[in-house]
Amino acid sequence: MFGNLGDMMGMMGKMKEIQSRMKDAQDTLNTISATGESGAGLVQATVNGTKQLVKLQIDPDLLKTGDNPADDREMLQDLIVAATNKAMDNVEPLIKEHIRKATEGMLPNIPGMDLGSLMG
Repeated sequence: MFGNLGDMMGMMGKMKEIQSRMKDAQDTLNTISATGESGAGLVQATVNGTKQLVKLQIDPDLLKTGDNPADDREMLQDLIVAATNKAMDNVEPLIKEHIRKATEGMLPNIPGMDLGSLMG
């Protein structure tokens, strides 16, 4: 009877450790970054592991206004969106790897289980 209680207490302790490691992993996601580019590198966007845009680089040639400033502005907006979306795609596997390393040996490797979804 008390053996089951001991097992349950051990599992609760392990869950607390997993929670602690997950919190540490969440707290350090801002140390991860990935860059995406568009327009053959004319626009580069960098995001961190919390999916915040932290850097945006625009080639100065793109800021020169041509014959139609409205078209230039629209093109620049599209390039910024594309670079940012690519950076978001590029950071996703880095986040998953960061979480995997933080919980290594703590959780069973269940195919299809996405630990990134636990990050909110």
